[in-house]
Amino acid sequence: MNSFDYLEVAIRLDPFTQEGADILMAELSDLPFDSFVTEEPCLKAYIPREQYRPQDVKVVLSGYDFVADFKAFPVQGRNWNKIWEDSFQPIVVDGTVTVKAPFNTDVPHTRYNIWIDPQMAFGTGYHQTTYMMMQRMLGIPMRGLSVVDMGCGTAILAILAAKMGARKVFAVDIDAVAAHSAWGNCRWNKVGTRVETACGDASLLQMGTYDVLLANIHRNIILEDMATYVRSLRRGGHLLLSGFYEADVPVIRESAEAAGLAFAGQSSREGWACVEFVKA
Repeated sequence: MNSFDYLEVAIRLDPFTQEGADILMAELSDLPFDSFVTEEPCLKAYIPREQYRPQDVKVVLSGYDFVADFKAFPVQGRNWNKIWEDSFQPIVVDGTVTVKAPFNTDVPHTRYNIWIDPQMAFGTGYHQTTYMMMQRMLGIPMRGLSVVDMGCGTAILAILAAKMGARKVFAVDIDAVAAHSAWGNCRWNKVGTRVETACGDASLLQMGTYDVLLANIHRNIILEDMATYVRSLRRGGHLLLSGFYEADVPVIRESAEAAGLAFAGQSSREGWACVEFVKA
């Protein structure tokens, strides 16, 4: 590794808001960025120099009127895994689920314990949305059900579904590194025989139908794939959605209900939302 094999892409927001920075992180996560840092008025994204394509970044950012400009600067390579370790905080949901890494100490042992390997980490998603998704999952009797986790990332939700007794879980992510991370974490949590991981998008759902569909993804992806989600659900099946803000709930609900789903509840946490629907 040479001294300056990475680029720091500084994206200036005008006006700067944390919500805007979070939206851009979600959008840019499909590109090969390793890490993001928010330093008002900028969102700083880090990428290996040889993988940087300014035209790709420009296309992503062109859809947002609050992006003033962006510039790339050479920086020294970093120990991204160490950065992840330093920033990762364990998640404890209702005293029932714990998501932790080996270096986390003094974490309670709960009914469902999920380990994430820092050597394979590809992020854990927004803690608020992950928390709400797991919280709502606890209200669904998973034993014997077929579950799909779209945009699975490190497969936290897929692993929880399996530990709750789901018969079969299909974990899908469009990023190959995330899909591999999911595969490893499922085996580390000893649920690998019941969780199948795959790299791809919602088109993979046509391979079967499911009792529960989990999607903790960006709002635009959910809206684009809503019809596919609904077709993939069995009658009486549950659709749990998060990854968006409370302000986005009306358009999400309108899309789901237009596709034939019934609204079954909503949760909010620090401005983020999680919505549950059922297929009649």
